[in-house]
Amino acid sequence: MPPNITPFFDTTTCTISYVVYDESTGGCAIIDPVLDYEPRSGRIHTDFSDKLIDFIQRQHLSVEWILETHAHADHLSSAYYLKKKLGGRIAIGDRIPAVQTTFKKIFNLGDEFIPDGHHFNHLLADEETFHIGKLSARALFVPGHTPADMAYQIDDAIFVGDTLFMPDVGTARADFPGGNAQTLYRSIQKILAFPSQTRLFMCHDYPPDGRDPAWETTVSQQRKENIHVHDGIDEQTFIEMRNKRDATLEAPVLLLPSIQTNIRAGDLPPPENNGVSYFKIPIKTS
Repeated sequence: MPPNITPFFDTTTCTISYVVYDESTGGCAIIDPVLDYEPRSGRIHTDFSDKLIDFIQRQHLSVEWILETHAHADHLSSAYYLKKKLGGRIAIGDRIPAVQTTFKKIFNLGDEFIPDGHHFNHLLADEETFHIGKLSARALFVPGHTPADMAYQIDDAIFVGDTLFMPDVGTARADFPGGNAQTLYRSIQKILAFPSQTRLFMCHDYPPDGRDPAWETTVSQQRKENIHVHDGIDEQTFIEMRNKRDATLEAPVLLLPSIQTNIRAGDLPPPENNGVSYFKIPIKTS
């Protein structure tokens, strides 16, 4: 049964969030939702997420899952906010404790932060199946961008997270803690081994040459046209390209607040004794 898929493009972070639903039952999943954050003021608001809520309520859908492909470094997740408003279970790949452990050290988080994944309602294992209404879904372990990335297959559609971009943009970086270009290449090949007409849905698009944002492609199109990993690009060539390119990239603008939120399933750091939550910024002197 093919899923109904409605995308929502966040122009600030170039992220695509999805509502995937089974029309017969009204059961739905939200994939990679975005929480609005203004770094200059520290202000958080929910305009983007409220668009998803409005759509879900108008379609009379019931949220069963809020799925994260990974702990994003370029936008804050609104999973916690959406769960409070709509219910559902927040899920992520079962390797997330490794990511939490890494960033607990980097941010020197206190004893209150236990890196065991309990912040999420469910940790999905590789090849684990679950249901969205009557739709059958499957979690696919695709590390490389981070050590804990998941893609989600729902019928003939795969939501690839930060592995692939549109063919004219290429592939995701692999230089975050625990990332690895070789591992990313092999994860991409896992996705590209699916039948040629399998639909692939991106988590981001950074349109070159003024084209409009896009987010849907196919295995066939990626194999023919992806500028980084089309057929004929071998593993070593990809690794050399990816490592060289990553060495030129700056950190994402929202890296520090994003990670501190997203390893908590979209919840903010706990308020301090004045009732205010704070993000920590490690200072580098060299």
